[in-house]
Amino acid sequence: MSLDDLKIIISLEQPDTFDAVNLTGELSEVLKSITGDSGRNSFNPDDVKLKRSVFVVARDSLGNAIGCGALRPIDENIAEVKRMYVRKKHMGCGSKILSYLEDKAREFNYSALWLETRLINNNAVSFYERNGYKRIKNYGKYIDYPQSVCFEKKL
Repeated sequence: MSLDDLKIIISLEQPDTFDAVNLTGELSEVLKSITGDSGRNSFNPDDVKLKRSVFVVARDSLGNAIGCGALRPIDENIAEVKRMYVRKKHMGCGSKILSYLEDKAREFNYSALWLETRLINNNAVSFYERNGYKRIKNYGKYIDYPQSVCFEKKL
């Protein structure tokens, strides 16, 4: 971990800002190269403009946007983590974004966080497992998607 990684600043933003659009666009390209699907159909930016939801951008000590993540409600007690992405050279940033989203979920009085990724996305699967997420049955639109894996973390 570099000194710049220790100075990561995470801030709330709208998902349609310049940096947010660029980061989520990069994420879509990365996901398409790994899974064959960009994931764009699984994320509506308006979902993170709802009450008890957020979109965040992480920046390095120079103010450069280096990562993003979002939280949206599934129901009164469960929120979903969406659009987690970090540019590769910024180790430790993903955990900081995820921790920030978990803190926000607690503030919003959610009792659990859920998320979906693809089994083929080994880096994402191991990242969520390292951060205390447990595999659960596929939910929602992912129920009949054997290529998907869903996770939960109790808060």
